[in-house]
Amino acid sequence: MKTIAACVQDILAAKPFLEEALSRDIINFSALAKDLNPLISERLRRPVKDGAITMALRRYRPPITKKNAQQLRDIFKQLGDITLRSNLTDITFQNSKTLTLNHSKLLAEINADRQVFYAFTRGVFESNIIISSSKLEQLQHVFKNEIQIGIQDHLSAISINLPQGNSKIVGLYYQIFKRLAWENVTLYEVVSTTNEFTILVEDPLVDKAFSVIKGLKS
Repeated sequence: MKTIAACVQDILAAKPFLEEALSRDIINFSALAKDLNPLISERLRRPVKDGAITMALRRYRPPITKKNAQQLRDIFKQLGDITLRSNLTDITFQNSKTLTLNHSKLLAEINADRQVFYAFTRGVFESNIIISSSKLEQLQHVFKNEIQIGIQDHLSAISINLPQGNSKIVGLYYQIFKRLAWENVTLYEVVSTTNEFTILVEDPLVDKAFSVIKGLKS
């Protein structure tokens, strides 16, 4: 049988901003309990007292342990260089038998230009290419026989070097995404390798996004 505490845990897990506010003691427990009462009563199929929900909220502990929280602080202090690249275009193609071959052709053509930004991601049904806008015409010529699904220009990429061992830290990407969301930064695309993390945003948001990423170190 489900308990009030279990309902509270499920609700907070689905609302990370609410969980964050609770952990920072910037929310009124009684007011929140009153607000959650209808939902919890519906889930339990019986009336629930606000006081019982308040008690469950006070007893709630986030899943991140003190040890993990310290690991997160340490990893953010060790973040490497931040690189900003502007004038980028994002193009999506439907996967085909010839797409990978054309991808290789384009790489051969632009490989000598070290100033070019290029990222290729292949999904199950479609593939995505992020490229310097100066090379867009060249790309479209190579991929002229492919089915283009979408295109977006006026984008910027912010890349940050992650320290070794980052893949072992629980909640690392969650913390990055959460801080960007708090600042109303919409991510157009995310590209990640083992020790490098890149977000793609529309140009009007680049200053705010860069400020958030830079602030991770503190």
